Amino acid sequence: MKALQLKTPKFLFFLFALALTLSGCGSTAIVNTPIESVAGVPEKVADLDEAEAERWGHADLITDTIPGMSVTRAYNELLPNLKVQEKVVVAVLDSGIDLNHEDLDGVLWTNAGEVPGNNVDDDKNGYVDDIHGYNFLGESLHEQLEYARILRLKLGDEALQAKAQEMMDKERPEAESNSARYTQILKTVEDSDAAIQSHLGKSVYTPEDLAGIVTTDPGLQQNIAVLQQMFNFAPSIGEVKEQLQGGVKYFDGQVKYNLNTSFNGREVVGDDPYDFNSRGYGNGNPMNRSEDESHGSHVAGIIAAERGNGLGVDGVADHVEIMSIRAVPDGDEYDKDIALGIRYAVDNGARVINASFGKSFSPNKEWVYEALKYAAEKDVLFVHAAGNEGDDLDDTANENYPNDQVFTGPEMVDNVITVGSLDQTYGPGMVSSFSNYGKTNVDIFAPGGNIYSTMPGNTYEFQGGTSMAAPAVSGIAALILSRYPKLTASQVKKIIMQSGLQVTIEVSVAGDEGDKKPLSALSRTGKIANAYNALILADQVSRGKISL
Repeated sequence: MKALQLKTPKFLFFLFALALTLSGCGSTAIVNTPIESVAGVPEKVADLDEAEAERWGHADLITDTIPGMSVTRAYNELLPNLKVQEKVVVAVLDSGIDLNHEDLDGVLWTNAGEVPGNNVDDDKNGYVDDIHGYNFLGESLHEQLEYARILRLKLGDEALQAKAQEMMDKERPEAESNSARYTQILKTVEDSDAAIQSHLGKSVYTPEDLAGIVTTDPGLQQNIAVLQQMFNFAPSIGEVKEQLQGGVKYFDGQVKYNLNTSFNGREVVGDDPYDFNSRGYGNGNPMNRSEDESHGSHVAGIIAAERGNGLGVDGVADHVEIMSIRAVPDGDEYDKDIALGIRYAVDNGARVINASFGKSFSPNKEWVYEALKYAAEKDVLFVHAAGNEGDDLDDTANENYPNDQVFTGPEMVDNVITVGSLDQTYGPGMVSSFSNYGKTNVDIFAPGGNIYSTMPGNTYEFQGGTSMAAPAVSGIAALILSRYPKLTASQVKKIIMQSGLQVTIEVSVAGDEGDKKPLSALSRTGKIANAYNALILADQVSRGKISL
């Protein structure tokens, strides 16, 4: 369901509110003690300060009481003693990336065999002018969800058609209703804001200013009440309006594009997306096509934003290059684009592919399965976001693509790691309420809630979703491979899984405080990905001290 940042945007909050109204590593020990038994690790009660909030995914649970991945600790204690062997190419298979971003322009993969802008396939790899990656979407941006395409094109058999229609009958009326409600709420807030600005004689005011207004005018009293409630969700009414405008835009987009069975976003590309042999489409420019196309930039920054440059954020990995593969539109990705994007990454030197996307219908999933097998044969790790529906992926009702197994069946490859999302407060609520889970289908959890990273136009922003958890793990994989390049993709997967911090406390499932289970019931490992431990274990495996 679209690129996997949090499916339900933060502005949805308003809907419910208003509805009521290693060389040096050999002697270093892996931290593997159950966390709740470690002295001095209570649940962190106080809110994170600004610096902590922007970097919480890099924090250390033992020293900071924040369930991060011990990235800062790894840089301070381990990495100064580990020799860098090579740069690691990580392919970000996603929306377009801002290739000019101040915190990303120094970490881009560059195809040395291609001459920029000459409209010639200089390196004979089948792609013209692919300097920093490739764009399989051409100039398209908006897209339908896959089940809307199934209905429009009458794909598949009668059963698939019926399933797609059932989903459409559920989702489109809800989107239409939310669009109308958000428009109404925004109008109410705008009108109230205009009235209060006029009354106070200033454009910016505080909750204290509102509380100080004395009036018997029922209209003004109502305006005050509306705005007082809005201050519960943002520090200024300007931010409230911005979030509500985002809500209107989001639901309008669903109605106009994602859930519109008459819309054809692929027409501008010119290929047949359901014919695997229809090739030669797209272009060599994987730059984002609008500021709203921000997902790929945010993901790339989590992995590899330039470290130590005094700007914005630091990525998890240091000696890394980002290959941009634009294949995920505003809507569901096409199986053909994903399959060809995987093959492009593999053939052009990526060691890790980050896949922060997913969908519940996949008419040509076999194309993607074959691509994953190809990546496994070529020793490339595929890191996939678990998804944001709060679903149990082991349940046959909850199909989720791409995947490396059919529900709880055997894995068809051993190079795929699926990542669920954690929030920043250690304790029963640490699993993000939106995160999918599964004892078989989710391998490990990592920080994904409210992550600060790069956005188009040299900006930075907090976003949440399993989309943010997956690149955190891709960053760990790149750290490992830059120091231990002889490790295989399968070994790196096992190292990340086995070296995570074990959590034995019970956690809420999909945000339901009445349904608590151990993390081991929600994932294959029951662990939090941990960079510090992973580097230690990688060192031991590379020197033959431990066999996985």
